[in-house]
Amino acid sequence: MADQSVFRITKELSELQKNSDLSLAVACRDIDVRNVKALIIGPHETPYEFGFFEFAFKFNKDYPRKSPQVTAITTNGGRCRFNPNIYANGRVCLSILGTWRGERGEEWSAVQGLESILLSIQSLMSANPYENEPGFEDANDPSDQKNQKDYIQKIRHETLRISVIQRLEDYLKIGPDGTVPAPVAAKDEYDLDMDNIEDESSVPFEPFKDLCKRRFLWYYDSYLAAVQKGKEEIKDGSPFARMPFEGTSNTMEGKFNYSELERRLQNIKKALDAETEAWETEGLEAKAKESTVAVNLRRQFEQIVESFNRSGVPHNLELVEGNPFVWVLTYFGKPMTNLDGGLFRIKLCFSPRFPEEQPRIKFETRLFHHRIAADGTPCYVVPMSRREDVKTHIEAVIEALEEEQPPYDPRTLVYPEAFKLYWGSPEDRRMYNRRLRRSVQQSMEE
Repeated sequence: MADQSVFRITKELSELQKNSDLSLAVACRDIDVRNVKALIIGPHETPYEFGFFEFAFKFNKDYPRKSPQVTAITTNGGRCRFNPNIYANGRVCLSILGTWRGERGEEWSAVQGLESILLSIQSLMSANPYENEPGFEDANDPSDQKNQKDYIQKIRHETLRISVIQRLEDYLKIGPDGTVPAPVAAKDEYDLDMDNIEDESSVPFEPFKDLCKRRFLWYYDSYLAAVQKGKEEIKDGSPFARMPFEGTSNTMEGKFNYSELERRLQNIKKALDAETEAWETEGLEAKAKESTVAVNLRRQFEQIVESFNRSGVPHNLELVEGNPFVWVLTYFGKPMTNLDGGLFRIKLCFSPRFPEEQPRIKFETRLFHHRIAADGTPCYVVPMSRREDVKTHIEAVIEALEEEQPPYDPRTLVYPEAFKLYWGSPEDRRMYNRRLRRSVQQSMEE
């Protein structure tokens, strides 16, 4: 039974890691598949939008006959209840987990699994979570309507403050004032010799660190837009309203301070940009030492250049000052499309910890495009199995750029203004095309 349980968990983890769902991620230590960490990215057009919510899954040997234990980790140290069904102590109330009474047929069954639990939790993160509390599903009383609005406001604020800002500040080791520690301290963390560590469990397991950093760069403008909306709707210093269903130790207390959140978001962006720049210097040091990563990147660079030459691809690829950790791709716009005639410089920066830290790619030539953030960060996806292959990254960026009939996906909302026009009315789309063509023409003039 135990072996069957491990096989089932491993299979589910593999399937989840293979799919392209941009809002779910799972990971575990190789030595312990029964303890799984999961990340849910808050859905679009909810107060949880693009927040990073972490959960711990503990599978016993009776799985899948019995459901796993699930604990919410993103609770600000047990001080924040993010939902009527997600308690400050980490309890997740779901009928399929046996932690809440459900209707007949809603209880756990062996056909369910990790993904179905994650999707059930994600469904709790709705546009109006106030209605998740039993007895408040059809709250139409004026006081309840005010509570709904107040509840949405404080969840939006705390999603930004706790799930995004505190998480990224912790990853970057910066304080609320943006103070950055000496580079050596950050570097030492990665210099741990795993071969000499007897107990791997003593090493902090943070599988979503790089993912959250990259997604922060995707959603940065959306976070700022949420802050702006909050500043327009509520005054800094206003206290959170307590909801009727919140208890003394199971609540969300605090005060609004969107101005401070804005400053902290900006500090995180600066720190991430500085970290990317530091990779260039670290890369030169790694090149001098002929590190494995440096040799690997140099070899991949040469293979991709050769592949371009063989296939007649017009794009040009070069290293910046011979540094294998900094590449520049010159992309030529695809003929007979809105990109036709464009000439775009794209910079690829690699970490000495590649592929654990994925490349940071940025369009240095400005392009008005719904898959490219205002700062030039492209929104693209590569399969887990191909994340070590730089050619796959380049092809994925170009595919996102050239895709003519992409499916609507709000998880790719990285440039709010362009995204809104692209998916708006026919007149909006025409405006989008005009602005895209204008940026293409300007690329030829630079």
